[in-house]
Amino acid sequence: MKHKSEDLYEQHAQQVYRYLYVLTGDSDTAEELTQETFYQAIKSLHTFRGDCTPQVWLCAIAKRLWYKELQRRKRTVPLEDTHIAGLTAADNPEAEAQQREERMNLYRALQKLTPETRDVIHLRLTAGFSFREIGDIMGHTETWARVRFYRGKEQLTKIMGGDQNETE
Repeated sequence: MKHKSEDLYEQHAQQVYRYLYVLTGDSDTAEELTQETFYQAIKSLHTFRGDCTPQVWLCAIAKRLWYKELQRRKRTVPLEDTHIAGLTAADNPEAEAQQREERMNLYRALQKLTPETRDVIHLRLTAGFSFREIGDIMGHTETWARVRFYRGKEQLTKIMGGDQNETE
């Protein structure tokens, strides 16, 4: 018979990993934080009240651990350096240079958004969470998540110069 913690891991590890991968942009960091998330969750399983789904609870733990990791990194390595180091080279150097420039422009534009807006956009577009799940993870309503997402997209369009203008 399986233990409750094994079921929890089997049912939610992949989703937590994807969420952390979206936040970190690095598979090794996402894997380490996923393991730490489940370690922390199992240690405090008795405190889970059931006010939200286990997935939302686990993602909240994961997010808290990621923010702790960011604080630790501020003292050691700038976040931009770790992000850039994770980019891989393509067979077509010209296309890769253009893609890299586009990614950097998008990354710069995302950094101009509030942290909550960035998280909502990442959760929706990369991790595939529903607006309801995003609201639960972020401690807000589904409507709040929808509004934050669409306003964030509008801000990104303006920051990046819309359809006609070049960025910085």
